[in-house]
Amino acid sequence: MGKRSCRWLLLAVGLAGLAAIVSAAETTVRRTWKVDGIEREGLVHVPANATTQPVPIVFAFHGHGGSMRQAARSFALHTLWPEALVVYLQGLNTPGKLTDLEGRRAGWQHDRGEQGDRDLKFFDVVLADLRKAYRIDGRQVYAMGHSNGGIFTYLLWAARGDVLAAVAPSGAAAPRLLRLLQPKPMLHVAGKADPLVKYDWQRQTIDAVLKLNQAGPGVAWPHGGKLHASKIGAPVVDWTHPGGHEFPAAARSAIVTFLQSHARPEN
Repeated sequence: MGKRSCRWLLLAVGLAGLAAIVSAAETTVRRTWKVDGIEREGLVHVPANATTQPVPIVFAFHGHGGSMRQAARSFALHTLWPEALVVYLQGLNTPGKLTDLEGRRAGWQHDRGEQGDRDLKFFDVVLADLRKAYRIDGRQVYAMGHSNGGIFTYLLWAARGDVLAAVAPSGAAAPRLLRLLQPKPMLHVAGKADPLVKYDWQRQTIDAVLKLNQAGPGVAWPHGGKLHASKIGAPVVDWTHPGGHEFPAAARSAIVTFLQSHARPEN
């Protein structure tokens, strides 16, 4: 095969892959819910078989100042795991802890009791509604998010951990929530050069979860980072990268692979 033919073949493969991603992205639809009289919204990807057989569900939360559409593009979990029902929820204007102290941009509550627990209630309403509409596998309910969305993922772990099978926070630290956590499989994405949520802060959170989960020394994981096996079935993946506060595209497949590997034990 000549060089020109090889170039055309690579271009065709690349375009086919891009077309597949665009096609999958078009499978998200906007949904709305009323929570304490306020209309909340999200983008939802629903697998074709969601009404006929149990499907996993993944909640994904954007960072402070982000949006559900930006999250769907950045995380793109539904393009890698189309068999899962994936929910990209939209936050409301929220005072930030490190930036936007006036609360002019969208985000999530950081702790229990903040903002009348509006976002915990939002999660509850959406999960209950989707359980009525589709056959959600109760053993495969997951949460992930970046930055402020990562903190909210930790908050869900603390406040709604009984329904979650595994979590994947990114670019987040949650020292005040650690005492409320129960052991659970976790993949944490952290940037060594993060200028906003300092790596040292995230390191302290990761180390605390390693101790909580009774996880051992880390070994190289084929999907990046280090896998820490757990004596109690709650492994931890420390997915540290050399970058800053951005959500790395390479973390997408790692998160999907990790979540797919963990379901809650049968009662």
